[in-house]
Amino acid sequence: MRKTMKAVVLGTALALTAGQASAEKIILKFGHVGNPGSLFEASVNEFVKNANARLGERAEVQAFGSSQLGKDAELLQKLKLGQVTFALPSSVMSSVADEFGVFEMPYIVQSRDHMRAITEEMGEDVFNAAAEAKGYKILSYFENGFRHITNNTRPINAPEDLKGIKLRTPKGEWRVKMFQLYGANPTPMAFSEVFTALKTSVIDGQENPYAQIWSAKFQEVQKYLSITGHVYTPAYVLVSAKNFAKLPEDVQADLIAAAEESREAVYTMAAELETELLGNLQAGGIEVNEADKQAFIEASKPVYDEFASSVDGGAELISRVQALSAQ
Repeated sequence: MRKTMKAVVLGTALALTAGQASAEKIILKFGHVGNPGSLFEASVNEFVKNANARLGERAEVQAFGSSQLGKDAELLQKLKLGQVTFALPSSVMSSVADEFGVFEMPYIVQSRDHMRAITEEMGEDVFNAAAEAKGYKILSYFENGFRHITNNTRPINAPEDLKGIKLRTPKGEWRVKMFQLYGANPTPMAFSEVFTALKTSVIDGQENPYAQIWSAKFQEVQKYLSITGHVYTPAYVLVSAKNFAKLPEDVQADLIAAAEESREAVYTMAAELETELLGNLQAGGIEVNEADKQAFIEASKPVYDEFASSVDGGAELISRVQALSAQ
């Protein structure tokens, strides 16, 4: 009987210890708007895999896609409130700090190598500094990608073809200004609302990278895909600076390392998806045309001029980014 009691006591003690260890494990939520099959989902999953391999039993990153934890603007707020640990905003960052508007300038980012050079030269002193001034911290730069236009009105070959087209854009002022300049009727809207808006003809079209177009099934409700490549949008592995600093230092270090480690895999996946998904979209029945990019470039000068004159340091930002394209 005495041995049995000792065994029960020991078993209870072990169970309590295990429960305490489990309770002490830090759960870190990663919210994003990407649908299943999107580059966002693949990118976040890559980060989750790498982060959890480093963290072991100390912490666990859990992913929540398809806007489960909120749309981009809501996720930015939830970072500050500590309700999520990570988000993956893209175009919306131009509404957080003016500096991110430089990535909204048409055709300013030439390639992934150019983007890598930008973040190596300007990431810390310009973009992370701008994010931290607003209470955020960038752990790494992932990708949304090169954006193209889909619509149900006509193929878009030149800016004038956009005249009168009601086009969904993300909630960033420079994308709106750009499409107003081209003659479209830009309509800011959360990504999760776009499919229904297209299906019900509330809007005529939208613009996104192939991975977002395909994973959101926009090809099912759009007739035309015009390859414009008008903007390359980075995605930012974003945290609240204050809340991130509260994590144990070793956990912070592992998360930063995992974010940077994941970046090259994200770029590789993005490049592969560009080729694969264009073929899938064409096979799905959407009509594809190659737009006159030079016509769009020439029509874009007023947007650059306004950014340079209205944003503090805007002209220098444009010059620095453009200078790095040759590296």
